Formats: sequence, structure tokens, C-alpha cells
Amino acid sequence: MTKVSQNTSQPMAREISIASWTWLEQSQEKNLVTPSSRLQKLLVNLRKFDILQPLKQWLDNLEVKNSYIAHQICKIIPAQCPFERDVKLFGRTLFHIPPMCKLNPIYDQLVGLRFRALCYLVDTCGEDISAYC
Repeated sequence: MTKVSQNTSQPMAREISIASWTWLEQSQEKNLVTPSSRLQKLLVNLRKFDILQPLKQWLDNLEVKNSYIAHQICKIIPAQCPFERDVKLFGRTLFHIPPMCKLNPIYDQLVGLRFRALCYLVDTCGEDISAYC
């Protein structure tokens, strides 16, 4: 028996949707490779690749064992970013230039090296480091 619309003499069409589910075993899931999963794996591998990693490791593993070298490190590596500025006109701040040092990819390693040099001067040599702060 078909249903007939009141305004027309044609039967109304029924919308039928069929959904089906299939279970994949773990071995089948791992072998299922889609273009988006390949792209995701490629992006993850590119993020892991760091051309400066050997330099970063070398700076992190560098030990300060000489007071002359420690003094030179503290003189060369500044305590704060030299590019950070407040631009003022007639005593009023117009704008602030943020520190650019954090854009440096080896910034953390250089700060760590300076800290190790300062610690060496204080702990081992017993020197006053107030000139470097």
C-alpha cells in the first residue's frame, strides 16, 4: 500500500539509508594506510628533524673548567636581550620592541652555558659575579 499526498495524485518517495559497520582486527588496522595518515607521518618526521641538533647537544654538553673561559663566556653572552627597547618621545613610551633573542634557535643553550659559567665562577672559583648581572 503506497501513501498518496493530499495535494497530488503521485505517491511520496521514501528515503532509505543503509548503514553498515565492519570490525577490523588490529593487524588489518595497522595495514590500512590512507593518504592523510601518510601526510601526518611525514609532518611528524619533519618536525622531529632539526639541523641544529648537533650544535645544541655540543653546547649543552660543554663543561666550563677554566675561569678565563668562564669570564669570556659571561662577557660575550649578555644577561638580557640587547634588542629589547622602549621607544620614548618626550618622556612617554610610544611603543615597545620585544626581545628578539627568543627567535634564536640556540637561545636556550646559550643561556644555559652562561648560567653554567656563572655557577663555575661562584662555586669553584669563589668569585663575585655581580659585574655580570
